[in-house]
Amino acid sequence: MSGVAPSAAPRGTAVASGEDAGAWQTLRRGVQLSPSLRAGIGGTLALAVVSTVGGAVVPVVIQQTIDRGLTGGGRIDQSVVVRLVLASLLVVAVTTVAAYAMKVRLFVASENGLADLRVQAFRHVHDLPVLTQSSERRGALVSRVTSDIDQVSLFLQFGGIFFAVSIGQVIVATVIMAVYSWQLTAVVWVCFLPLVLALRSVTGRMTSAYGRVRRSVGEMLSVIAEPVVGASVVKAHAIEARTQDRVDAAIDANYRRQVEAQRLVAMTFASAGLAGGLASAGVVVVGVWLGVAGQLSIGTVIAFAFLVSLLVGPVQMATQVLTEAQNAVASWRRVIALLDTPADVADPGAAGTRLPDRPLDIAFAGVGFAYPGGPDVLRDVDITIAPGRRVAVVGETGSGKTTFAKLLTRLMDPGRGQVCVGGVDLRAVPFDSLRRRVVMVPQEGFLFDSTLADNLRYGQPAADDATLLAAISGLGVSEWFAGLPDGLATRVGQRGESLSAGERQLVALVRAALADPDLLVLDEATSAVDPQTETMIARALDGLLRGRTSVTVAHRMGTAEAADEVLVFADGALVERGPHGRLVAAGGVYARLHASWVAQSRLGQEAPA
Repeated sequence: MSGVAPSAAPRGTAVASGEDAGAWQTLRRGVQLSPSLRAGIGGTLALAVVSTVGGAVVPVVIQQTIDRGLTGGGRIDQSVVVRLVLASLLVVAVTTVAAYAMKVRLFVASENGLADLRVQAFRHVHDLPVLTQSSERRGALVSRVTSDIDQVSLFLQFGGIFFAVSIGQVIVATVIMAVYSWQLTAVVWVCFLPLVLALRSVTGRMTSAYGRVRRSVGEMLSVIAEPVVGASVVKAHAIEARTQDRVDAAIDANYRRQVEAQRLVAMTFASAGLAGGLASAGVVVVGVWLGVAGQLSIGTVIAFAFLVSLLVGPVQMATQVLTEAQNAVASWRRVIALLDTPADVADPGAAGTRLPDRPLDIAFAGVGFAYPGGPDVLRDVDITIAPGRRVAVVGETGSGKTTFAKLLTRLMDPGRGQVCVGGVDLRAVPFDSLRRRVVMVPQEGFLFDSTLADNLRYGQPAADDATLLAAISGLGVSEWFAGLPDGLATRVGQRGESLSAGERQLVALVRAALADPDLLVLDEATSAVDPQTETMIARALDGLLRGRTSVTVAHRMGTAEAADEVLVFADGALVERGPHGRLVAAGGVYARLHASWVAQSRLGQEAPA
């Protein structure tokens, strides 16, 4: 057997919130995960600087027009005014073009970067251990891939622009004001300094508030999605009112979290307005005093009033952008935490060992497994299965038979020991080799809202209609196929709801036949189908398993009777193995299970009479 180091026992299953990461740490990590965000960033920032100049042109033109264009006696020097106006128009035109180019570059870079991030997040959800996927609510996972990344995108494309422009305007306005009058500049910044200092303390509260907002969004999506998917169950049990109460509670919780965060936004925005009002009043009072003293011209005082408004707008916008930034950072944390959640079932990729090109045998060597925080559900399993054998796995609920199947298909890794197929430890097999040679048919075949043909060729997209029809015929289910209204073009509905449970299982079997694996692992699902469909499924299974190694988790003893060998699990241990007849004769665990099944079957047959 090809050996690899035993994997550690399964770790915790929950996806972290990511709230322990600081804002700058989150931003750096986010940019590392989306390198496209850095593409051309120098040129984009240069354009942002140029685009901020246009806003400062108007106050300068007003000052120059008043101080240079107005001559003695109230006459206007038209040549000076014309030159100033033309120069300002040229500057405004240049800054407009720069602003347009900056926005386009920022949009393209952010969309490329976040598209990469979304793809990574979606892929990682599928790479997560089955335990993690099962422990997380689907809506919460979906919100991390969709709405959380959308929030980051919104900030980068709009908040990022305003932030860059606002910072640029504040710097330009401050420089011009300092050139005109350091005294008035000091007055303005004395009024704004308390706001700047207060924002440092408010930022932490905003971060916590928007972290709660993003969590509530994920919880709300989960609560809403569940009854939408299970609408028939809600109606069947007449629990619409109780379901509505749960949805209302989740929406109300999100509403309260949003209001809590927006109160902080309103406070910072109002504070910026107050600081701006104080700055304007201070400029008027001190400016008039300096003007009377002959230290400032009339044009300079008026220009200062415009420059203050140029400063107030960006400061207020900066507070709004800061708010959006906290929301985006909270969302970014959740996405990064998802990506940082370890994929315990790791793909060795090109460095791995491909399964040998021959019939596959199976070997469990000292295998043990326990779910996080729980007792062993499998312990000390040692077994070898020869190629081409049909094996049935039986046992009571909780005996470990389903865990055995998941380990065999590497949906999970063992905590102890090795699971080998074809002499190779599954942890060393690249996923593309494993999934092509080993296929699991679940108890409930998952179908997509498309045609039957699309669902059949889901794992083999290159298969043409002739290949699909050949697979249907080869499994002996042409009679069922002939009864479909539109043949391969029949719509199966969301999750296959247009088909019966047995028909969905038939689709899963045909899909497996198209994959043409060497090892099939099946979770049998014939207990809830009608006798005619059960017969078709049995016929299809017989054709599908012929010539292949197969392991079937048997819920009905009829499957075990037809197997070459039966594995019997009890309390996580393999307690018996052998052919059906010998196990029945031995009078052990299997004999009792079989006798109980026979008695129930007879009771079910006699009940109608």
